[in-house]
Amino acid sequence: MSFHQDRGGPRGGVPPGQHGTNQNYRPTNIRPPPPQPPVPSYRYDSQTAPYMPPHPDFMQYPPPVQSQTSNSLNQCPASLNHHLTFHLLPYPAPQVVPLQGHSNTQFQADHSIRHGGQYKYEKPMDSRRSPERGYRHDDHRQKCFGYGGHGDRHKMEFPGERKDRGRSPDRRSRQEGGRYRSEYDRGRTPPRHRSRDRSRERYRHRDSRRSQSPDRHRKRPRSRSTSRDRKRGRWEEERDRRSESSSGEREKVKEKGDDEKEEEDLLKPAWIRCTHAENYYSNDPMDQVGDSTVVGTSKLRDLYERFEEELGNRQERAKAARPKWEPPKTKLDEDPDDSSSDSDCESEGEGSTCSSSSDSEVFDVIAEIKRKKAHPDRLHEELWYNDPGEMNDGPLCKCSAKARRTGIRHSIYPGEEPVKRCRPMNNNAGKLFHYRITVSPPTNFLTDRPTVIEYDDHEYLFEGFSLFSHTPLTNIPLCRVIRFNIDYTIHFIEEMAPENYCVRGLELFASYLFRDILELYDWNLTGMIPKARVSGCPRFHFMPRFVRFLPDGGKEVLSMHQVLLYLLRSSKPLVPEEEIADMLQWEELAWQKYAEECKGMIVTNPGMKPSSVRIDQLDREQFNPDVITFPIIVHFGIRPAQLSYAGDPQYQKLWKSYVKLRHLLANSPKVRQIDKQKMTQREEALQKIRQKNTMRREVTVELSSQGFWKTGIRSDVCQHAMMLPVLTHHIRYHQCLMHLDKLIAYVFKERCLLQLALTHPSHHLNFGMNPDHARNSLSNCGIRQPKYGDRKVHHMYMRKKGINTLINIMSRLGQDDPSPSRINHNERLEFLGDAVVEFLTSVHLYYLFPSLEEGGLATYRTAIVQNQHLAMLAKKLELDRFMLYAHGPDLCRESDLRHAMANCFEALMGAVYLEGGLEEARQLFGRLLFNSEDLREVWLNYPPHPLQVQEPQTDRQLIETSPVLQKLTQFEESIGVLFTHVRLLARAFTLRTVGFNHLTLGHNQRMEFLGDSIMQLVATEYLFIHFPDHHEGHLTLLRSSLVNNRTQAKVAEELGMQEFAITNDKTKRPVALRTKTLADLLESFIAALYIDKDLEYVHTFMNVCFFPRLKEFILNQDWNDPKSQLQQCCLTLRTEGKEPDIPLYKTLQTVGPSHARIYTVAVYFKGERIGCGKGPSIQQAEMGAAMDALEKYNFPQMAHQKRFIERKYRQELKEMRRERERQEKETEDSEEYRK
Repeated sequence: MSFHQDRGGPRGGVPPGQHGTNQNYRPTNIRPPPPQPPVPSYRYDSQTAPYMPPHPDFMQYPPPVQSQTSNSLNQCPASLNHHLTFHLLPYPAPQVVPLQGHSNTQFQADHSIRHGGQYKYEKPMDSRRSPERGYRHDDHRQKCFGYGGHGDRHKMEFPGERKDRGRSPDRRSRQEGGRYRSEYDRGRTPPRHRSRDRSRERYRHRDSRRSQSPDRHRKRPRSRSTSRDRKRGRWEEERDRRSESSSGEREKVKEKGDDEKEEEDLLKPAWIRCTHAENYYSNDPMDQVGDSTVVGTSKLRDLYERFEEELGNRQERAKAARPKWEPPKTKLDEDPDDSSSDSDCESEGEGSTCSSSSDSEVFDVIAEIKRKKAHPDRLHEELWYNDPGEMNDGPLCKCSAKARRTGIRHSIYPGEEPVKRCRPMNNNAGKLFHYRITVSPPTNFLTDRPTVIEYDDHEYLFEGFSLFSHTPLTNIPLCRVIRFNIDYTIHFIEEMAPENYCVRGLELFASYLFRDILELYDWNLTGMIPKARVSGCPRFHFMPRFVRFLPDGGKEVLSMHQVLLYLLRSSKPLVPEEEIADMLQWEELAWQKYAEECKGMIVTNPGMKPSSVRIDQLDREQFNPDVITFPIIVHFGIRPAQLSYAGDPQYQKLWKSYVKLRHLLANSPKVRQIDKQKMTQREEALQKIRQKNTMRREVTVELSSQGFWKTGIRSDVCQHAMMLPVLTHHIRYHQCLMHLDKLIAYVFKERCLLQLALTHPSHHLNFGMNPDHARNSLSNCGIRQPKYGDRKVHHMYMRKKGINTLINIMSRLGQDDPSPSRINHNERLEFLGDAVVEFLTSVHLYYLFPSLEEGGLATYRTAIVQNQHLAMLAKKLELDRFMLYAHGPDLCRESDLRHAMANCFEALMGAVYLEGGLEEARQLFGRLLFNSEDLREVWLNYPPHPLQVQEPQTDRQLIETSPVLQKLTQFEESIGVLFTHVRLLARAFTLRTVGFNHLTLGHNQRMEFLGDSIMQLVATEYLFIHFPDHHEGHLTLLRSSLVNNRTQAKVAEELGMQEFAITNDKTKRPVALRTKTLADLLESFIAALYIDKDLEYVHTFMNVCFFPRLKEFILNQDWNDPKSQLQQCCLTLRTEGKEPDIPLYKTLQTVGPSHARIYTVAVYFKGERIGCGKGPSIQQAEMGAAMDALEKYNFPQMAHQKRFIERKYRQELKEMRRERERQEKETEDSEEYRK
């Protein structure tokens, strides 16, 4: 719906904010809003005829009915007093797709409907069943349901009338399984966008129910063009994109720009005001205490006491009234010392662990599940409940008592201090910082039945929560979380706070919603501070936002006391006992109206486990005519994964064997019939397990409505509430990272980079608390049918196992304009940090020990960079208190934890280098290495090179008297670099065979040691930046293809370094240098370039001579050596149930003297010789044999890789081949010219 400037209101409705009044909505006590175009005045006269649109085919639907009294819910409504002018078809009417040239009638919302109004269908009177019981999955296929569209009408137009008034067919069909299987049960991934039409219906319904305003969706900019024009433009773009493939990219960019603009409008702060304070709040300055602006009156105090008595303590009273239950003991209860001793997790032994053995673990899980099932207060056997500190299959934490005192996984955030309690009857506006919380994208958060509160003849829709923090949320990045296979971003936007609330009211609401309804017992906002004697104030307070939109982009927020009054008014029995007989006699239309109003509502049964559940259907069928029974609540839930086929060990084992067999058959050159039969049998066995009633994920729960109370809360409130634990964990974690900033003496500007450096690969942020508690609450109280995204979002950028994944990732070329990596753990930063630490260590050792040979330097470097020492440095920074890793047995062993801490330290060094530069990383490393100030100064302030000490300014004046230096000037001219100290270049070219001389003061072996570390760092940084989708192992393969003897020797040969090598040969004849010698020359030259110039020169040199070769390496798959490639191809041909055959190498012949031997090696596979090779060493001969085998033997995997690369880079391969042919031709021409 759009706002028409020429009418003063939305099309077909009253002007925004003018519900029978001309009140000016601009408050006087806040900043003025931005200037807006004048809106013509429009006065709504309720006595005149209703607005008729200018379309002759318009028909009001549903037809108007007689007004009803206020207590019409318990009475039979008056029958329709007019005749319908249309007839219901016996089959669903097809949905009409609007044409491009049609008039602006698409997306016509029904504005006449209000909350609690009549519904859009009329059902025969002889059927007393809820409409959707048998069509739970059909409303998936109908693409729309609920209010605001034609979905309900279509659903009710099935041919014929069901005369069976007994059990709902949905209950039978869901148990039988076949037709209503979920997308996952069918073995395929559900589509990301299941129902576009349904999403449109949701937005239309939201428009039709909310208060009229020009800014309807909070996301759309003010524009003179209508929303229909924008939508029609998008449809035209869609049509053009299908017809003109050449313009696809341009329009995709345009759509992306529109989405970004809508996102910006969503996050734009709006001016707000609160509804009237009435007599509950006082803003008189004489009444204020401290830094508050509003104080509660005695009337508000009475309201709080009433709320606490009627709703706040209801659960506790109900639990206390029930008999105490002594659960049967499990092994964990009988042997508590096994899981809580101080020595389990913290001992130095390799075998120490804080989790029990696998056999006892299985026993404990089974016993714990049985104990939970046996609870007498359980609401239903298929509804799972929350217990403090417990998961569905046992205790949440099995760590030792010592381990529980630290770690983010135990909700202990370093640096947190108790918060002084707020004044309960004030709003504490001076000490609380207000933020509006919103989630994008809005999928699964905009429901078709939102929670609505009616006040003062207006409707206030629930839009989310406000967060009040005791500290400003500055320098905290956005929170991202994956839920429903969708990547959500939680925004917290600072806004002017609504005034009409008190802290006690917020705490009463939070206790009622989060503990009594959602049962989030393990969500602790006060903090687990061991030394704190008294618990402080919660770190965050939450206020539900029920809003209506005002002109000029403003909002009116419902005061908090009205929310509490609404909850008190809504708290009434779902089906009162005294009215049940009357309800059973209601006409079908009245019952359908009541059932529809209850659909999606959260009802509670105090004292039961779980206490609250969402109503999906309400049925009143009576099986025994002599006995009146309460209507039945039908709830469609999800069984926990541990109890469904997904957690069944037999299913998991069968699934793994099925996937393995499928992979083997895909790579087999000839598939036998018996293998196809095996495949079919395993598919059928998997399907059989999935269809078992005890194994299915989706369950239908039927409950008697006796004892259930309405809450007034719907599933949209629960959806938003379940995002709050994730957000609070994210905020508290980043606030505690400010304590780490002090320890490392460096403040990160990019806070996400610091979090990434501390994130272990095992960590997954899904719920921010006990994951089973969150899953149970979402299943019991969340929306009924969430829209799921693509399952690949979980492993799209995280998967790294498998030959196909390896080939796919390694075939990607580098990005010229690099983007941030989407791999959200610290392995890539660890890869970079390892090179940084090695570089810093090598440089300092090289300068501090000028007379130490290469072997001694390598020994010292190994001692510094080994994991055991890096773990000690990580302990100095207390990284174990800040690390994010899974709360499980993975890092319980001390050795595993120390290894993870060493990796985390390397990742931290990589992050500091990436943001702060080399100098910051050097300073941090020096501070951690030495506690003594004197030693630190020695380490950080190393002396210059001895050749630089002899000639501090320059030594180029020696060129005139040295023929060696004169010759090196030719090399300088060829590379375009003039050395300040040219003797450094001479030393880089001095081979080991040359004795000591005063010109170079030694040979190039020490420089080779330094140059290797320099090349590793420069290549690592380049690969880290330009290959964001590669994991650590993939980057290592690429770096190995760059920094190896073969590539280095080739570059050295192209630069002609062999002609400038300084040897002890007096004949001055050209000598053919070995590959290793040429590679050492290049590494020594890199070290000389760094010492004389800077690291920037090395970057430039490698950008010209090394990095362009990466494209050729990737296209030719040179990153994989022939032996590894041959073994991978052989493993793909393994037979199921047998040991895989691997290639075997045998030396056939050895000829020549000891200093120039030639080896002949053959490779065998399955007893057959498939290749043969020769070389000066056994390793090179084996490489030659493997390459020969890959060329001659017909490996399906090798053929697949070649086809894959050929299809992906056809044009690049052609250009590369042409360039190679041109170079070969030039070489031949030059040789002929020389002859």
